[in-house]
Amino acid sequence: MAKIETFANPHPRRDYVIRHAAPEFTSLCPRTGQPDFGEIQIEYVADRRCLELKSLKLYLQGYRQRGVFYEDAVNRILDDLVAACRPRRMTVTGRFAPRGGMHSIVTACYERPRRRRRR
Repeated sequence: MAKIETFANPHPRRDYVIRHAAPEFTSLCPRTGQPDFGEIQIEYVADRRCLELKSLKLYLQGYRQRGVFYEDAVNRILDDLVAACRPRRMTVTGRFAPRGGMHSIVTACYERPRRRRRR
């Protein structure tokens, strides 16, 4: 898997939403080996670091030859992105193309625990 790179958030004191969409996400079904197609949507509020897009694209392309269930893919992507940029909050949604007459939407969320104030 490609390393996810980040850069300094130019406005770390402000909450603002960043949305990225990867409409050509591809992985492999771990049971059949057949390709799965879908869109990965990433929405987050950065803290000190933002995701760099080229490395994000290369990271997501790493799933093309990987056998993974939808649920696992979305949750792994969330875990890896949170580890890379430590956002205030993040949601990753996978919208997968129909297969066998059904399509799937998987959403995983992260919210940084609030810090307790010292008395």
